[in-house]
Amino acid sequence: MMDTLPLFPLASVLLPGGHLPLHVFEARYRKLVQALLNEELPDRRFGVVTIRQGWEVGEDNVDSMYDVGCTAIMDNVRQLAGDRYDVSATGERRFRLLQIDTESAPYLLAHVQWLPDATPEPDNPARRERLTAAAREAHERYHSSGLRNEPHETPGADADPADLSYLLAEDCVLSVEDRQALLAETDPMVRLRDLRRLLLREAQFLRELRAVPAPLAEFAQEASPN
Repeated sequence: MMDTLPLFPLASVLLPGGHLPLHVFEARYRKLVQALLNEELPDRRFGVVTIRQGWEVGEDNVDSMYDVGCTAIMDNVRQLAGDRYDVSATGERRFRLLQIDTESAPYLLAHVQWLPDATPEPDNPARRERLTAAAREAHERYHSSGLRNEPHETPGADADPADLSYLLAEDCVLSVEDRQALLAETDPMVRLRDLRRLLLREAQFLRELRAVPAPLAEFAQEASPN
């Protein structure tokens, strides 16, 4: 099923359930915020896609962006001088980017296809519990490295395994590429397995380097149009 969303390209990856703070100052995205506030766009919903490192946003194609993004629901808005805005939003639902429309609105629109998780294989509670426990253990090992002393929250035992990988990833520093791979993976059990691998790798880096690695995107030239 295809749908249309206003689009906000960023140099970072928004995950379902994740928190997104934005400082909006570029003209077309100020107009997007105004349209959301005036309820010209339903449910205060817009799409977020990640710009590929070192690329500018394409005007008529999707080549400058990753093809899987996440919708965001605008939670709070604070208007600043010069019609700028501080915005906070929450990640909601994944989509696949099909085509960009630069003509129909003063901001980018995207034709998208929703991307639900794949139909799971016959339920295997033992495998699910094993992967869930392993991912939680890797998350705790990452935060007990001795260098990440800030408070962190561990999702409760009732957290949906399909969402757990996103909840744990949101609480860690991962590269744009790693976060994008988690966003694009449609098998929840594979997502948990991949997250565990990433967290064990990052924990090992922290122990060996005795420093917190920055996401790779921080070393790239800022490509966001906003």
